[in-house]
Amino acid sequence: MTAVRDAVALVTGSTSGIGQGIAQRLAEAGCRVALNSRTRPAEPVRLAGRAVPHLVGDVADESAVADVVAGVLDRYGRLDIVVNCAGATKNVPHHDLDGISVADWNRILGVNVVGAWNVVKAAAPHLRASPIGAVVNISSMAGIRVTGSSLPYSVSKAALNQLTRALAKALGPDIRVNAVAPGLIDTPWTRGWGDRQQEVLALAPLGRIGSPADVAGMVLALVEADYVTGEIVTVDGGLSLAN
Repeated sequence: MTAVRDAVALVTGSTSGIGQGIAQRLAEAGCRVALNSRTRPAEPVRLAGRAVPHLVGDVADESAVADVVAGVLDRYGRLDIVVNCAGATKNVPHHDLDGISVADWNRILGVNVVGAWNVVKAAAPHLRASPIGAVVNISSMAGIRVTGSSLPYSVSKAALNQLTRALAKALGPDIRVNAVAPGLIDTPWTRGWGDRQQEVLALAPLGRIGSPADVAGMVLALVEADYVTGEIVTVDGGLSLAN
């Protein structure tokens, strides 16, 4: 099992929800964490008693990503772990084809797929030099089953799953690449989804909505699992077992 204490982790999309939970869990495990989002939080962030750097940058922008990775190196001198959690979506029923524009497709794919690619590409030389060299992409059950907040979102997460497998094959043995596919998780994005929450409560064998901590625990497990790569691990309380 890989030891993560004092390892340096970059978590994109980490100022709220799942990303924030992942950053907190990694910090509690002893990682030195760098946060990233498109905008700066109103107040400085502390995790596990430490002040942590926040690096502003849109992951869909290749040059901005280069600056973010450079900022991690300036602060810590190394990079061992990348968690791609930055995400974009638009809530549109799948049957509403007119509700989605080409701009929506470009933005959602640009963040969810190209953004993950940009981060891994920029980080790869530094991950290769690390004894850990781990990437975890945050996907979704929407990339496995035809569900999710919109068609572009579902397609983007399916693409992210394939990107995960392809990168695991391309970057091994130096860098391990895995993904976590959450089901319905209680975040600011999903708190208005009352009908969907009731459906999950009725169908999921574990009988509850997931939390960011549930996802964060699996992310840490994949970072520590040094003989696992190319896997898409579902964290959905068993919801995918329902017919």
